[in-house]
Amino acid sequence: MQSPTNFLKHKGWHQTAIIAIIGGTYIFASWILSFDNLAGFTAIPRAFAWLGVNFKPTASSTEFLPKIWQKLLQTVLLAISSTVVASAISIFVALLGSKVTGINGTVQTIVRGIASFFRNIPLVAWSMILLFSFKQSDFTGFLALLLLSIGYLIRAFMEIIEDEASETMLALKATGASYFQVIFQAVLPQILPSILSWILYMIENNVRDATLVGILTGTGIGFIFDVYFKSFRYDAAGMTVLAIIIVVIALETISNQIRRVIL
Repeated sequence: MQSPTNFLKHKGWHQTAIIAIIGGTYIFASWILSFDNLAGFTAIPRAFAWLGVNFKPTASSTEFLPKIWQKLLQTVLLAISSTVVASAISIFVALLGSKVTGINGTVQTIVRGIASFFRNIPLVAWSMILLFSFKQSDFTGFLALLLLSIGYLIRAFMEIIEDEASETMLALKATGASYFQVIFQAVLPQILPSILSWILYMIENNVRDATLVGILTGTGIGFIFDVYFKSFRYDAAGMTVLAIIIVVIALETISNQIRRVIL
């Protein structure tokens, strides 16, 4: 049996090797890209100083607040609606793809493949793909958030079902309950708190992502920020960022309170 001293020494060598590989990869990449590390790191304080001076909201930028709050509300509603629709689709598909509640192995494989496909295409790529088909519109942003959310939620819901409902499923099957009785009277009520927790998380995440989607698709708060930034109204752009931060923090606080109640 390996002594604790030798084990720790062996583990330490492994950690040192991993750190060396990561560091070597970074140095090699910097050399390939001709990246000046010293200039990059010394520019960080100047960048933050520039942001602090130029992005500071001013008294004149308050005139943009009604438009900012209108577009921010539009963005939040877009994130909530895409998450709710994605959740409804995902729970149904997850029941088919779960190893516990799935119909057969073929369906489970197909569902897992679909979830992996939607999840592994970045949000920016979805936005650009859909932009060519649906042009600049709220519907384009809605679809981009919807498709990515479906990928994440199907995977999350399947894991929840397999972790929390497997024993219940087996117990009720042994009593002679039908498949739909088990699903609607046991599985769904048992996993509902975890499902709601994931839905709340996706709403928070989609509100943040909807800002980027808005820049790409010309909608919501992202579009307003892009307009102000490109027109050199940095004070209005700073006011937009401040409004986004306030809303995100408020949503996260409300979400955490709800989680404490349901979990």
